[in-house]
Amino acid sequence: MKKLLVLVFLVSLFTSASFAQAHRFTVVKSEGEWKKQLSPEAFQVARKEGTERAYSGKYWNNHEAGTYQCVCCNQEVFSSTTKFESGTGWPSFYKPSSKSAVLEEVDRTYNMDRTKVTCSRCGAHLGHVFEDGPKPTGLRYCLNSVALNFVKK
Repeated sequence: MKKLLVLVFLVSLFTSASFAQAHRFTVVKSEGEWKKQLSPEAFQVARKEGTERAYSGKYWNNHEAGTYQCVCCNQEVFSSTTKFESGTGWPSFYKPSSKSAVLEEVDRTYNMDRTKVTCSRCGAHLGHVFEDGPKPTGLRYCLNSVALNFVKK
């Protein structure tokens, strides 16, 4: 019976919203430290899971070559080579820079079933991923500009 309970726990851990919570982040700071480091808007989005208004972010219409980093810890999370025009008003990508750069977990807020995307290094909320993107993945990583830094190539 104990083995079954452990197995059920492990399955739920890796298939539920608790996965990112169980992930061991390598960059950990207090709320006060994040507030000192980030702008109020970046703090609200990246640390409190907010969302910037569509067409208001600095990167939704950026067409320069380079990489996009997490605003909190500077980990590279997306590349301009996978960025595409989604028509949503947020920067959109069809895949992350690497599978290990981001975590994905179920987000059932606002009576919706979505998948939120966070930085795997520090847990910053970056945005959401949807299954209506272009080939080759069919995914649309819809991100908040304020949760990103852009490094021009």
